[in-house]
Amino acid sequence: MSLNVKSNIPVKISDKTLARIEVLKSRFPQGKQKSAILTILHEVQDENDNWLTVEAMDKVAEILNLRPIEVYEVVSFYSMYNQKPVGKYMFEFCHTSCCVTRGVEDLMEYTMKKIGVKKKGEVSADGLFSVKGVECLGACGYAPMMQLGDYYHEFLTPEKIDQLIEDCKAGKVELDSSKILNS
Repeated sequence: MSLNVKSNIPVKISDKTLARIEVLKSRFPQGKQKSAILTILHEVQDENDNWLTVEAMDKVAEILNLRPIEVYEVVSFYSMYNQKPVGKYMFEFCHTSCCVTRGVEDLMEYTMKKIGVKKKGEVSADGLFSVKGVECLGACGYAPMMQLGDYYHEFLTPEKIDQLIEDCKAGKVELDSSKILNS
């Protein structure tokens, strides 16, 4: 487990999110609210610049009446939770067998060079980008692929990566599908 030490960054949880958390908890029988942990972690991560400080994880533990270690275990197990700051646009490349055999590692290196970072997990100087390798995203027939926000980008090429980077810089990339679905 590679949890960061306390950051002393205040945890942001709006009244709207707290109300949503109460709804999520109410969907489970008394004593079984831990079942809502994945969704609640997403809610808290979304409100805290897309990453979870130790303080944020401790707050989730408090909300769910859990020991902090129970939350840390979940966060450290799943790649969808970020334990350090990430760029506004995080390129999450699938790095399992189908994508690897179709060149995803070269595309990750290409992307890191284009955005100006030396290794996965670093944030670009402008704060816009980061690159992460994740386990199978379940789109093997479309390899190589990656996720950007809620969306998959498939059959990737350097040209497609270039276009995505330019679209992100121009503010043309929507990351949250609920904004489109609810409009």
